[in-house]
This record gives sequence, structure tokens and C-alpha cells, in this order.
Amino acid sequence: MRLVLRHDRARRVVRTLQLSCALAVVAVSTACTASPPAPTATRTTSAPRPTASAPPVAAIPWQPGTATTVLETGLDAPWSVVPLPSGSALISERDAGRVLERLPQGGLREVGRVQGVVHRGEGGLLGLAVQAVAAPPFLYAYETTRADNRVVRMPLTGVPGSYAIGAPEPVLTGIPAAANHDGGRIAFGPDGMLYVGTGDASNSANAQDPASLGGKILRLTPEGQVPHDNPFPGSPVWSSGHRNVQGLGWDSHGTMWASEFGQNTWDELNPIVPGADYGWPVVEGAGHDPKYTDPVAQWPTGEASPSGLAVVGDTVFLAALRGERLWTAWTTAGHAPATTRAFLDGDLGRLRDVVARGDRLWLLTDNTDGRGSPRAGDDRLVEVPLVPAQNTRQPG
Repeated sequence: MRLVLRHDRARRVVRTLQLSCALAVVAVSTACTASPPAPTATRTTSAPRPTASAPPVAAIPWQPGTATTVLETGLDAPWSVVPLPSGSALISERDAGRVLERLPQGGLREVGRVQGVVHRGEGGLLGLAVQAVAAPPFLYAYETTRADNRVVRMPLTGVPGSYAIGAPEPVLTGIPAAANHDGGRIAFGPDGMLYVGTGDASNSANAQDPASLGGKILRLTPEGQVPHDNPFPGSPVWSSGHRNVQGLGWDSHGTMWASEFGQNTWDELNPIVPGADYGWPVVEGAGHDPKYTDPVAQWPTGEASPSGLAVVGDTVFLAALRGERLWTAWTTAGHAPATTRAFLDGDLGRLRDVVARGDRLWLLTDNTDGRGSPRAGDDRLVEVPLVPAQNTRQPG
């Protein structure tokens, strides 16, 4: 693993839209060799910071409404959508390495192509995030190269209708890459820290190897340092034992959530505990082994294969690829049991990403990635309203 540390004079980044924007990315230090401590709490240490687009009331579970509106069509293997405070949104296209701008009034234009992207299987240009409080702001991207998976950042200049990106600077390198299981989601937490979800790169031993960045969730400061309160001194590893993390989010209690691809049996929704081991490859799904942390919800792989994740209040939304549906999950204060329900079953095909945009959800379909069956207009950016959940029994 090669380490790159960036120290900016820019102000410490405040939390971007938890429901609208993903995170910025930075560099890491070498992986640690310490043994995992016992799991402690599932909370972040600081309260969520104000955002420009407040979610609906947190205490009420939410579900998508019945109406869907197609916002954009003609996307090619899109992977991540990041709404901006300006009203624009940025979309990554995995295979081509392109970043597109969705204009506030509608319509698409190319912002630029990320240098160094190499598409191979599930790899390419994956997650995006924006560091808005900087001069200029930075666009961060998780990308696959010939050598590895890495996070880079690029100056984001311009205004709606004229956004442009500068040359990429590597901020995190050495994440294992393969044709499958590349992870790729990046997000800012409510504590202002940067979180990176990685995959085991088709080598399940990576998930349990403390010297590997594969099969982990990583936590960094926006400046590229390892936070002093990370569970393993000097290491960016926040949690381990993951097969392929592709969704990250936080609820109103500060609980962190992650969606995870299983292998043959169970896909998972996990509340993330710092320092915890989620068991892969020893267990898949709930193993009921005290050495590992069990998911609060799991699905057969044919019903889910979850990618992007969004949280509105205490309701978690998971975009399902193979399952071709949108799953909702609602818990009491971030604990099991979870009430789950499926929506849009088969209506849009494969769903790659979901983000909250005020009182609505934006969904990215992914039917042109080589595994789906493209429909007219695919791939698409689709909007659905949020409404209070009907006939929802509180868990517990």
C-alpha cells in the first residue's frame, strides 16, 4: 500500500448533505496489526450538523410513494449520484470514467473524464463525493486503475451549467482491485470524517487481514490523517470482515449503516460498530457467534444484492441490483429487530444508487452494466416522493 497524506489550508469540512451528498476522500496510513477491541457503541461521537435540505421528521418511518418521475435517460452504467447545494447533481459512469452534470432545470452535460480509470468487470469509476467547503471545492472519486482501487480528488470549478474538474490527485492508494468485489462507496459522516467502503477483491482472506485495506470500512480525517479515536492506533480501519460494502449512511441517532453483498446465501444490512468484525468469510449473514457482529436484517441474494444506501430520519433505503427493488428497513434506535419492506419490485430493473433529496428519493437504474436487461431509455435517473409508511408495525 502506498500512502499519500494531504494537508490543506482549507477549513475543516463540515458535514455535507447526509441525504444529498456523499463524502470527500483523503489519504491513509499503513494498516495496523493490533487485535480488534470488543465492540462498544454504534454511535458517532458528534451530532449531525445542519444541512441545507432538512429531512422529514426523524421519528416517522418513510416509504416511497407510488408516483415515479423520470428525470434523465440515456445514462451508460451509472454508479453514483451526488446532488449539489447549487441544484445541480453529479453522476459517475463506471465504464467510461465520465462525470456528468445533471442541470438544475434538467438535462445532462459532460463535466469531464477522470484520468487513470480502467474498467474491468465491476471496477471503473465508482463512488463520488464533494468537499464543498474549500476554495475551490473538490470532487472526490473512488476509481479502479491498472494497479489498484484508489480515491482521488479533483478541483471542482464553475457554476451550474459550466462545472469542470481539474487533474486528479491521489489521496488514498493501495486498495485491492479485481474484476469483482471492488466496493466503491465514499461518504462523509456526521462527525465530519471520511468513510470508504471497500470489497475483498475476490480474495476473501483480505477481509480478515489487518494489513489489507480490502473488505473493510475505512475512516479518515478530511485532511488525510488517521483520526486519533479510530479503533486501531495509526490505522484507517474502522471495521473489518466485510465481503463487498457498497452503501453507507447515518440515521438520526448517529448510527452508521452499511449494505453488503453476500456470496450465495445472505445479503446484509449492518449497523457499524467501530472496531467490530462482521465475520466474512467465516460467516455469511447472522452467524450467532460472539466473535462477530450480526446484521440486523438479511435477504436471500436473489432478493437484494444491495448497492447504494440512503437514510431519511431512521428509515434506511437500499437499492437492490439482482433483486430489482427498493428495500426499506426501520429499526428502533438502530437495533434489531428491523421491519423491512420491498417497493418498486421489478418496476425499474436493477437499482444501483439511492439518495435523499429533501422529501424525495433519487434512484439510479443500472440495467446497462452487462448484467441487466436494458429497457427503453436506460439507464435512468428517477425521482419518487416520500410518504409516511402505511401499516407499519414498530419493531420490538
